[in-house]
Amino acid sequence: MLSNSPGKKLNIYIPDYVVFDLETTGIHPFSDKVIEISGIKVIGGVVDSEFSTLVNPMMHIPSAATRVNNITDSMVKDSPAFDVALKDFLEFAGDYVLVGHNIQLFDLKFLCRDAKNYWGKTIGNDYVDTLPLSRKYLPELEHHTLLNLAGYYNIKIKDAHRALGDCRMNQRVYECLREEIEHSSGAAKEVPVCPKCGNKLKIRNGKFGMFYGCSSYPDCRFTRNL
Repeated sequence: MLSNSPGKKLNIYIPDYVVFDLETTGIHPFSDKVIEISGIKVIGGVVDSEFSTLVNPMMHIPSAATRVNNITDSMVKDSPAFDVALKDFLEFAGDYVLVGHNIQLFDLKFLCRDAKNYWGKTIGNDYVDTLPLSRKYLPELEHHTLLNLAGYYNIKIKDAHRALGDCRMNQRVYECLREEIEHSSGAAKEVPVCPKCGNKLKIRNGKFGMFYGCSSYPDCRFTRNL
């Protein structure tokens, strides 16, 4: 939903939510464009409905992006522009909590940027980012990509790096993380978490000795003394 103030980050399991994902022309949220947006509405932990559309970015899709998501200029030429696609997605999502993997530092930046450009507003939905959640509750894993988590939970990987395929994986991962959250181990509870962004804190060595620094540095520069 559009709002004058951004939503809050939640680090819990919510049974009613919309998991969403974007495909884009590149990795820079302040210059690249959205070329696909998808979402899955979940009510009471059960999939209710899906939303998905390609988006015409009004520019050539770089070959580097196409190699990742297999979306080409010809595929999007008759698709809606993002102002239309985003309006439709926001109507689909309503005021549900948004869920996604690395959405705080990536997907939401695209949505908030364009909501501001189109309507002078931001995205007001509260949200859950499954990347820092997985780092907190599965600290024993070396990597926490969506594909790594799907493999860890024996979730079938299909249509990876397409928005709807990643939504389907992410929705199942979030439901699996529910068990970790509700029955967290002592090890998970001991993992220090950044109070600003929710990512894991790491021990670092600085000029004045050891300290905790946010693992998402330089996007987040929070530090805390040991």
